[in-house]
Amino acid sequence: MNDLRLRHTFGLNASCRQVNFIDRLIDLYGVASDRPYWILGEGSNCVFIDNFDGDVWINRLHGVDVCERDKHFAVAAASGENWHSLVQFCLSKGIHGFENLALIPGTVGAAPIQNIGAYGVEVAEFIDTVEVFDTRTQQRFALANTECQFGYRDSIFKHAEHRHWFIEKVHFQIPKARQVVTHYGELKALLSPTPQQLFDAVVDIRQSKLPDPNIQGNAGSFFKNPVIQRPHLALLQAQYPDIPYFEVDTQRVKVPAAWLIDQAGFKGRSVGGVKCHEKQPLVLFNTGAAQGADVLLLARSIQHQIKEQFDIALENEVRLIGHGGLINL
Repeated sequence: MNDLRLRHTFGLNASCRQVNFIDRLIDLYGVASDRPYWILGEGSNCVFIDNFDGDVWINRLHGVDVCERDKHFAVAAASGENWHSLVQFCLSKGIHGFENLALIPGTVGAAPIQNIGAYGVEVAEFIDTVEVFDTRTQQRFALANTECQFGYRDSIFKHAEHRHWFIEKVHFQIPKARQVVTHYGELKALLSPTPQQLFDAVVDIRQSKLPDPNIQGNAGSFFKNPVIQRPHLALLQAQYPDIPYFEVDTQRVKVPAAWLIDQAGFKGRSVGGVKCHEKQPLVLFNTGAAQGADVLLLARSIQHQIKEQFDIALENEVRLIGHGGLINL
C-alpha cells in the first residue's frame, strides 16, 4: 500500500494500492477503468476518509500557450498546471481577469470541475472549451462552455456518470476590455484598483482568513454557501436581523455558510483531531492526529445543527473519498 498523507492537503493517514503519474498524454492509456482509481491534481479539494482500494494517478501535465486576438486573449493551459501560478503568469503578461481567483489552491484541471469562484467571479466566465479524455472508451473530445453545465461549485464533470472523464487541457478566453470586479465582500473598500492591486488585495485577504495547508492540514472551504429563496430569508431575518446575504437573482439569495456555522456555535469546536477554524469556521482542519471518522462526525454535526436551527441543508464542497471512491456526507 502507498501512503496518501502527502498527496492530499488535509493530510489524513490513508493509503492506496498504487500511485502512478500522468506526465504525458500517452500515460492516460494506462488508467484502467475496470478497477477503482482516483485522479489527483494537488489534492487540495479532496479528503481521503479511509484507505482507498484502488490506484491513485497524479496529474503532472504542464504547458501554457497564449494567443492574442483582436478583442481577447486565448490561453490554453494543461490540466496539471498550478492554478495560482497561471493567475500570476497571466497578470505578468498583461492578461487581466483572473485576479479575484488568486491563491485558490489546486490545478487548472480542477478549476472547471468545481467551477471555482471567489469575490464575485467564477472561472466559468472565462472558459471557452475543455479537452477531455474518457478513460473507459479511450476517446478524446472537447466540450464547449455551455456543454459543461456550469453551476455554483458544480459542472458536468462532477456527475457520477462522467467519473471516467479526465480533463487534459482548458482553453480560456479573457476579454481585453475586462474591468476589475470589486463589488463583493472586502473588495468593496478598493477604489478603482489596478489589476495588480486587486490581485495583491485578494492574496492578502485570503492569507489573513484562511489557514495555510502546509502548516494546518485542510481542504479549504468545506461547505458550499447555501442558496435560499427570498421568503426563507425573510423568515430568518425576523429572528436574525443582521444575517448577511448576497443577491443571486430576483428569487434567490446566497447566505454565507461561515456565518451560519458561527451562529450555530461551532467556531473553534473540535472532534478528535479535527477542528473548526477559529477565524474561518467554513474551514475544518487537521490538528495533527485526525482520523477520517473525526472529519465525518464534525461535518455531519454541523450539517445537522444548521438544518435544525436555520432549516438550511449544507452541502459539502470538499470531495470525500472512501474505500471504493466518492462518498456522501
